[in-house]
Amino acid sequence: MQVEFVLLILSLLFFVSIIADKIGYKFGVPALLLFLVVGMLFGPDGIGALLGGSGLEINTKNAEALSTVAMCIILFTGGMDTKLSDVKAVLLPGVTLATVGVLLTCVITGIIIYFIFGWFSALTTVSIWMALLIAATLSSTDSASVFSIMRNNGIGIKHELRQLLELESGANDPMAYVLTTTLIGVVLAGSKHVEALPIVQVIVVQLVMGTVLGLALGKGLVLLMRRVKLANEALYPIMVLTACIFIFASTYYLQGNTYLAVYVGGLIIGNSKFTRKRQTKSFFNGLTWLSQLSMFLMLGLMVRPSEFLRLDVWLPCLIISVVMIGISRPMSVLLCMWPFKRWRMRDRLMLSWVGLKGAVPVIFAVMCKAEGVPNADIIFNVVFLCTIVSLLTQGTTLTLMARKLNLAVPPEEEKVLEHFDLDLPEEIQSSAREVEVTEQMLERGNTPRELAIPPHTLIVMVRRGEDFFIPTGSSELKEGDQLLVISDHDANAAYQHLTDEAEEEAQWRADMRNKAKNRWLRATRWMHKKG
Repeated sequence: MQVEFVLLILSLLFFVSIIADKIGYKFGVPALLLFLVVGMLFGPDGIGALLGGSGLEINTKNAEALSTVAMCIILFTGGMDTKLSDVKAVLLPGVTLATVGVLLTCVITGIIIYFIFGWFSALTTVSIWMALLIAATLSSTDSASVFSIMRNNGIGIKHELRQLLELESGANDPMAYVLTTTLIGVVLAGSKHVEALPIVQVIVVQLVMGTVLGLALGKGLVLLMRRVKLANEALYPIMVLTACIFIFASTYYLQGNTYLAVYVGGLIIGNSKFTRKRQTKSFFNGLTWLSQLSMFLMLGLMVRPSEFLRLDVWLPCLIISVVMIGISRPMSVLLCMWPFKRWRMRDRLMLSWVGLKGAVPVIFAVMCKAEGVPNADIIFNVVFLCTIVSLLTQGTTLTLMARKLNLAVPPEEEKVLEHFDLDLPEEIQSSAREVEVTEQMLERGNTPRELAIPPHTLIVMVRRGEDFFIPTGSSELKEGDQLLVISDHDANAAYQHLTDEAEEEAQWRADMRNKAKNRWLRATRWMHKKG
């Protein structure tokens, strides 16, 4: 194919996916499911096949390379977005869920898969190690999708569940990766050559080396970024991206867990101070969405829906999906959370239901195909159907479940500036907020000094139409002006104070008018009686 044709098709795919995301936001459908559907439409059994062609296809090795980069970016961004101050209170249960919970999910699901496949004649060749490998590819969760769905539906979660889920979702992918790669080696070597002790040693060494290298390289790169002053500010996010790739590659050659090192490195960098940190985090959030979109488009392009028409293919896969949602995840959560008495049963039930599958199982399924694992198509089919079922059942009922368990709260309002382009470093306690000038706010006067501004708050800029100006105490304000307010405490509180003062002033004036009117009516009636 010509490069221009490939770029044209890719741009159309991404455009359609982004528009589908907008539609999904309106109707409450998970965006990742829509990305998957778009990929299927253009895949081997999609539009191309209907028109007499073969559709778009992607090479397995290319898919593996793309998956590696995507996984690296997703985990690094997850580490950067995790605030240590927020997860400190849930560190122990979070790490337990991310390690022991993943292992329990893998073992419970693998044993059940082994018996399920044994009941279907077409799948009797699946060994216990293959069943465990299938379970390992599905053992991690994607809480980022959960929060995206809940944010779109206008709710949050109580009782520090958000912090716990953030920590678990970021830290469970490396554990799932260790289990997947180890079991791939076991399956390729054959069950006769399996020894338990070397497997445990490999897992422990990879986890320890990944953690140590992530900490060391993350701290070293933060020191480097603080010392290097770049003339072009746009290069700072590129420098952090380079650091992410360096941590991944160097950890690979030092025999550590590459994905754990990337996550820990992102955690260290994200919780440190460096130049243009906010722009860098925004840059990586965009890259993460691009990575997830690419993974689900790729899964849609690689899957052949015609293969699922056989009963002995889709039925066991459907049963495995139900097992993951209704048995494996709840059992692992209940067992891991049993020592932590502060978490009530409804909290544990919510944690059990939030086991949404994301891009990581797709990456593991591609890895199995690229490594030449026997029956890799079975793994790919199971991952595909489990992802579909998870997005359709858990993804569309998260809001309902949170409300039924009385855990739903209004989401934290994001402080987004629409009319002003201002970036305050995170270490600065001041915060910014836009305030629109209303008629009530101007009743005391139309200058900044006459507004009811709380202490430690400053109006730094005014936007009127397409014009901007810095106000003084005597500048004239008009209804509809946009004020950029910066406060040493909380700009939201300052904004609320301004609007409350305006409403109180308007109410006071209305009361005064009503009292004057009532006095006039009483006086009129008295004069009428006196005749």
